Parts: sequence; C-alpha cells; structure tokens
Amino acid sequence: MARRILFFAEAVTLAHVARPLALAEGLGADWEVHLACAPGYARFVRAPWKHHPLGSISSAAFLAALAKGRPLYDISTLNRYVQEDLALLARVKPEVVVGDFRLSLSVSARKAGVPYLNITNAYWSPYAKIDYPAPEHSLVKAFGPFLATALFRLARPLIFAMHARPLNALRKQYGLVPLPADVRYTYTDADQVLYADVPDFIPMGPLPESHHFLGPVLWNPPVALPPWWEEATSKGPWVYLTLGSSGKAELLHRLLQVLQEFELPVVVATAGRAGSLPAGIYAAEYLPGLEACRCARLVICNGGSPTCQQALAAGTPILGLPSNLDQFLNMQAVERIGAGRLVRADRACAEILRSTVVTLFDEPGHLSAARDMASTYHRYPAPQRFAGRLATI
Repeated sequence: MARRILFFAEAVTLAHVARPLALAEGLGADWEVHLACAPGYARFVRAPWKHHPLGSISSAAFLAALAKGRPLYDISTLNRYVQEDLALLARVKPEVVVGDFRLSLSVSARKAGVPYLNITNAYWSPYAKIDYPAPEHSLVKAFGPFLATALFRLARPLIFAMHARPLNALRKQYGLVPLPADVRYTYTDADQVLYADVPDFIPMGPLPESHHFLGPVLWNPPVALPPWWEEATSKGPWVYLTLGSSGKAELLHRLLQVLQEFELPVVVATAGRAGSLPAGIYAAEYLPGLEACRCARLVICNGGSPTCQQALAAGTPILGLPSNLDQFLNMQAVERIGAGRLVRADRACAEILRSTVVTLFDEPGHLSAARDMASTYHRYPAPQRFAGRLATI
C-alpha cells in the first residue's frame, strides 16, 4: 500500500511551490502525493497527485512587508494558517508532512503528531557563518549601502528577534516551548531540516543530526518550447533574463536597453509582468529554465536561489539584482564562489549594468567557477537524497 505524503507550499513566491513540485516528481509509485498550495498554482499539479487549495497571503502583501522590514506574518494570520493546516491534516491523514516556508507547520504538524520535514535554504540556517548585507530599505536611501549595512548588522539581532515574535507567541498559545528569539530558528524549525543547497555554497558550523543538505531542487514548469526557440538557438549563446515573480519589474526595460548594445540574442521569461517589449526580443511567460540557462552565455535574474541554481547547474555565470534579504544572501554566496556578480537593484543604473555585463563576459574566472559548481551539483541529486530522508521515517 502506498505511503501518503502531504506537501505544504506557501505560495508567496513561485519558488516555494516549485521545490515541492520538483521533489514530488522524484517519488515513485510507493508514495501517494498530496500537494496543498494556492489555487493559482493548481495547473502545475499533475495527475495522479491530489491538489488541496491552501490559503496564503498575497505576493503583494508579502513583498510589501519585506520592503518595509516588517514581520511577514502577524499572529492572527498564523493562527488562521494553523486552523487550516489542522483541518487538512485531519482529512488527508499523511504519514509525513513536508513544508516549504509554511511557518505554521511549526505548530500544526506538532499538534497533529505528524513527522515534519522543512525545506529551506542554507543561508537561513542559524549555523551559517555569513555576513548580512542591508537589503533594499529606506536606510539605504538615507545613508547609502555601506553605512546602512553597518547599521543593519548592529541592529540585526533585534530585527531577527522581532520577526520571530509572532510564531513564538503562537507556539506559547498552543502550549509549545518558544524557539530562540531569532527568525533563523523560525525558518528552520522541523523534525528534519532539508537545505536546498550544497555544503560548498554556504560556510557552516557543526550541524545537528536533524539538519541535512539536500542539494539544489531544480524545477521546470511543464510548458512547451515557444515557436521561436529553434530560431533563437541558431543565433548562438544568448542572454537569459528573468526577474521572476518577486524581482523589480521596472528594471526589465533598463536591462533590455543595455543588452541591445551587445548584439546577442536576448531571451526573457516574463512571469506575466513585462508589458510590451522591444522588437527582436524572444519572450514567453514561462520557459524551461534549465534549458534556457544551458543555451545562455549569461543569466540575469533577481538573485533568488531558483534561477541561480538553474544557472549554476548549467555552468553559466550570473548577474543578480537582489532587493530583499533572501536574494542578497543567495547572491552573496554566488559572488563568494566566483560564479557571478551582485548589483543592488536600488543601484542598478545603466552604466553599472553595462560595466558588470562586460566584466562577466571578459573575465573567464566566472565561467570556470560556475562550471565547478555544476560538477558539485551532480554529486547532490536532490530527489534521490529526499527519498533517502523519507526512508528514515
């Protein structure tokens, strides 16, 4: 009889839906797959999986909270999530629960008594040995990036404690011991923590036995190649540009103006946010990102882990334009390994973009570092490693 697994995907960005979808793809017939996510992503849930509509705050509300440095969820929202989680857990009766940024599972999975696996990025680990740059914020506008980062690092423990407060208040309400007053513990609380990264990417201290590196979780939307694909491929390596569901859409046209100077094909995945584009640009709402990265000389993105991991799997250098802290932490790691360059989205003028593209084209070390990481990725096949973790439950 097939074992039953329930994935919870918090659909504030596509990334948190994509990783459960990719891991579900790797499960065999001995698992009955249930996936709970917002109705708008139901089209990606293939048969015979069972989709369960799940409430999430809107992407706009999520991004607005990020931009202002506010906690992403208040206690009433998390309490509503817990009630919805518990009702679904009672209906589905899974043997194991897997969450991607569904913070309420810290309470609901424990109250339901179901083993809980949490997918997250290694740079959110409390054991990561990294620096924390100031994300896009009014502090940066007032003081500039250098001084704002110094102030942010001084204030970071208080900021991280503030972001942990709503979930800890909820845990207390349900009779659970509070987590340490640090949002990194909030993001990584689970019976098993699965880092969607490789150890070479993020310097780490000693990890508890319940923390494991899964490897990059790569997902392609199930879309057909656009009619222009063969034509674009015939013109040689292209620049692949996608700002995803959470990048700054206003940067797109500035980037396209700069890229037209290089006389290379430009391929854009718009995520439905582009509006009209200049003539000669190859565009589609969604593209098979892995294939697009393999055909690319350079990948330009918002700096988030999903597209960066696709680029690194293809051995292609990256220009990342981060705005929120998650994107900054990921791109900081990409720069550390030498596989790309970070340009702050709030400082991405045409001159800086142009010079950075030239550097990425001209310095072979970026390509070499990206190819080295591609080799490392081959040693961490996430679907197989995920199945191995499930076998221990």
